[in-house]
Amino acid sequence: MTRMSITNTPEPATIDDAAPIGHNLARAFGDDPMMRWFFPDEATREAGMARYFSTLFLRQYALHGVCEHTGSAAAYWVPPGAQDKAVPDAETVRELSEILGDRAALFRQAAEAAAGHGPQEPHWYLAVLGANPAAQGRGHGAALLRSCLAKADADGLATYLESSKASNLPFYEHFGFAVVGEVELPGGGPTLWAMRRAPRPAGTAPATAR
Repeated sequence: MTRMSITNTPEPATIDDAAPIGHNLARAFGDDPMMRWFFPDEATREAGMARYFSTLFLRQYALHGVCEHTGSAAAYWVPPGAQDKAVPDAETVRELSEILGDRAALFRQAAEAAAGHGPQEPHWYLAVLGANPAAQGRGHGAALLRSCLAKADADGLATYLESSKASNLPFYEHFGFAVVGEVELPGGGPTLWAMRRAPRPAGTAPATAR
């Protein structure tokens, strides 16, 4: 087995992984339009995003989601039936507001706008997926995506996500997602593309990253 195949293998994330996951996701989302909108100060952006992603992991998705990671990437999923539980509680909102500073109100408005366009059918929701740019192109993100898509297919359920980066759409389309709507974030924020993937029958060959 090669070293790359070992590091690309998704593993369940534990609370001890919060710091490296936060670092990798902060690097992954450094050029993401929505995250740059939330963290406009270039000097503090990476540190702020690392705290943001670590807090979301520890207080929200690690408790009520399915979180997996590789050596350089991470994914936060919300399984069917857990959407209500995965909503940030008051303490999480307080921590995120402290991290976001004067952008906290925009964050709350954006979250409400996105939630209002979510699907009503039972589904798996991909909240976060990102790979450190130092490892992009080596299959980390694709491995994490395939891992939970297999779970959704086994359940016979659709998967859903939003992306604010147009250049990421072909990647998700390659795995069977299709754009089903656009959300204009309030306050002059970027566009979110809502994407849905229908479940694939058992035995269907999984997509491979190009």
